[in-house]
Amino acid sequence: MQPDPRPRGAVRDPRHNRLIAALPGDERARWEPLLEYIEMPLGQVLYESGVQQRYVYFPTTAIVSLLYVMENGASAEIAITGNEGVVGVSLFMGGESTPSRGVVQSAGHGFRLPARAIKDAITRTPVLSLLLRYVQALITQMAQTAACNRHHSVDQQLCRWLLLSLDRLDGNEIAMTQELIANMLGVRREGVTESALKLQKAKLIRYARGHITVLDRPALESRSCECYAVVKKEYDRLLSEV
Repeated sequence: MQPDPRPRGAVRDPRHNRLIAALPGDERARWEPLLEYIEMPLGQVLYESGVQQRYVYFPTTAIVSLLYVMENGASAEIAITGNEGVVGVSLFMGGESTPSRGVVQSAGHGFRLPARAIKDAITRTPVLSLLLRYVQALITQMAQTAACNRHHSVDQQLCRWLLLSLDRLDGNEIAMTQELIANMLGVRREGVTESALKLQKAKLIRYARGHITVLDRPALESRSCECYAVVKKEYDRLLSEV
């Protein structure tokens, strides 16, 4: 193996990761014996979708691409992480696994920390643990929405949006115009109109004067893509006591 041409101290010092450098001294001292210096070669998969994560990673000179993976194997990049952050945030926000995949896109080095060390730090503050679980659920919704908007039809996106809205309302009626729905989905109004007419003809919804009434929720769920079920399951799992 060829020697690393970069200065040894800059690479092997965990403080080369900005998050670790910003930690209070006592917390950093608690973690430093557990931090393992690792190489992060190009293309290395740090974690797979749906597989339990054992470590969080703090890149120092590597860059990691976070890919959201759909049921059919299609993927879309949702973020990149380098020496400013950490890879594997679901571990300290209540998740054992994630529907995304972490892949090294620029070779380098970093440190990894066992999952237990992160969990111990969070459980010392119960209120923070609850808030972080909500953040994890919200991030799942955001990532799934981004992937859905890229890979799924307007019909499926509309069903997902209607179902998520119903979960946050009492009753089965949503006050919303087709123009506003189109703006939120990032599609043309004509596309929303066409999809809404299909649902209305199938007697799944009734639309009139800016009010949408859901008539058959189970049928609406069957028409939606996987994205609604993924988000719903994550909220239920992480926030069951809320």
